[in-house]
Amino acid sequence: MKWSWKLGTFAGIDVYMHATFLILIGFVALSYWSAGQSLTAVVGGVGFILALFGCVVLHEYGHALTARKYGIKTRDITLLPIGGLARLERMPDEPRQELWVALAGPAVNVVIAAVLFVWLQLTSGMAPLSELSVAGGSFLERLMVVNLFLVGFNMIP
Repeated sequence: MKWSWKLGTFAGIDVYMHATFLILIGFVALSYWSAGQSLTAVVGGVGFILALFGCVVLHEYGHALTARKYGIKTRDITLLPIGGLARLERMPDEPRQELWVALAGPAVNVVIAAVLFVWLQLTSGMAPLSELSVAGGSFLERLMVVNLFLVGFNMIP
């Protein structure tokens, strides 16, 4: 994809960041600076977005590695401001395989959210469920909630 920079190769799949991703990072940094007027706020906001997109990369690897199980290679994974894109060489021939490839990404987010939930429960660091949101709570609580949103968003046909 044009205007993309290679971040690395993992499991034999190149991972790229599209130039427009920097617009998102800049927007988040500016928003947190405007709200908090502190470098700490900016680092926290940008750190959260980077953690979120780390989860997006893992989500895309869920699709890619499941496709690999069926003999389908992934050309690359690209991070965009709206999410990630795993470019498979082709779609599976069998509907059942296509379903597994489609569900693998959201399944990764379920696992991430479950691990975060267990960690927060074990460390007594979790607010009551009724108080959780994307905008409020600790870093890990918000990351858990966002992963659940990713699951819901990806289940929309």
